[in-house]
Amino acid sequence: MTGRERLCRALTNKPVGDRPPADFWAEDAAKERLYAYLNCRDLTEILDGFSVDIRETNAATPAETEVGCGVWQNHWGERYIYRETGYGRMREDMPGALSKAERLEDLTGFPWPRNDDFDYSSLRAECDSIAAKGCAIRYGWADIWQRPALVRGFENALADFYVNPEWVHYLNGLFTDFYIEDYRRAWETSGGQIDLFIVISDLGSQSGPLISLKTFREFVAPYIIRMADEIHKFGSKVLFHSCGDVAIFIPDLIQIGVDVIDPIQPVSCAMRPESLVKYKGSVCFHGGLDVQTLLLNGTPDGIGERAREYFKLLGPGYILSPAHLFQPDIPPENIVAAYNAFM
Repeated sequence: MTGRERLCRALTNKPVGDRPPADFWAEDAAKERLYAYLNCRDLTEILDGFSVDIRETNAATPAETEVGCGVWQNHWGERYIYRETGYGRMREDMPGALSKAERLEDLTGFPWPRNDDFDYSSLRAECDSIAAKGCAIRYGWADIWQRPALVRGFENALADFYVNPEWVHYLNGLFTDFYIEDYRRAWETSGGQIDLFIVISDLGSQSGPLISLKTFREFVAPYIIRMADEIHKFGSKVLFHSCGDVAIFIPDLIQIGVDVIDPIQPVSCAMRPESLVKYKGSVCFHGGLDVQTLLLNGTPDGIGERAREYFKLLGPGYILSPAHLFQPDIPPENIVAAYNAFM
């Protein structure tokens, strides 16, 4: 079967053959290390060799600008510095452009990006090329709470739930409106070829949820629902990304229309595949291969064994992928091992 057919079967919990559909997420610095290891700089050729079924495409976004000595800002007002690694730069976030806002008017008066600032001109050709290979297409990076939180500064954003709730709703609504239009334009430009649209909001830490279930239901869930409803109108599926321990949110995420949960980061017993089996058939799981211990320190044989275990427990509704973007400290041979697990 083609990669797209394999993904479509996984999304409907139908048999997918002897391997799960595969996806690939990596930091640019991790890609550089992989290129050097494989002596190949053609990412498409590498993904073809890995039998990756899902390919990413995106509109081009405005260039970042330097707003201080080594401090950069993107079109949303997120601010960050870059740390050098042996294989390239890695971003480190700082409090964003609205971290010192004192009034709601500071938010409403900010020069927010317009949808016309995104460039979709190459999107149709990219989608046609991916579709010609028989691969599924994944689009976007619609962040409806975490990105606003970065613009506000994360501590401020958490406090806003209690002291400035109208600020939270204003920002989440603004970002949701923008990304609904972004996804509509991408869908139309692609000729209706996009299979998965991403919705992001990090809800978990390494040791538990970042916010309560009550707070999630009041401030975050309504905007996920809006995004999911629009994506489903296209006939596409919703891939919801949140790092950390999000176990308490999973039943709600399923109820409000999420089709795929990513990255099932195994930071607690509740987030390991043995505990997620109870949701089998209700949602598709994406990720799981731990980037902090397994992929960092494991052996190729151990990585292959764990990948097969995820598929055995959660398949056919399981998509092979790391439990976050591949990081540059992961040995490239271990990345190769993850995709060789079913060969």
